[in-house]
Amino acid sequence: MSEAPVHPAVRELVEAINAGDRPRFLSALTPDATLSDDGTQQDLEEWIDREIFTVNGHLDVAEQDADGLSLIARYRNDTWGEMRTRWRFTIVDGKIGEIATGQA
Repeated sequence: MSEAPVHPAVRELVEAINAGDRPRFLSALTPDATLSDDGTQQDLEEWIDREIFTVNGHLDVAEQDADGLSLIARYRNDTWGEMRTRWRFTIVDGKIGEIATGQA
């Protein structure tokens, strides 16, 4: 069963992923937002195109911490199938300034 993220900015981002809505995803971020995958910094826009928006990415939240800034999720896309992933977010002025993801 999927949970809705409790933090509004994270919820907006997850909803954008699941709707395949790239502009909505980017609007949830600060202009200088960063993303790392398994500890390696990525070019955010290249990564989201490759891992989410061109391959039907979908994120189902399995568990989250009390503030909703750290998630364990089932993530799937057409390239890799489904895997258990972790996601951590840093919020700056109500938007996501940093995303750290990787296999859980």
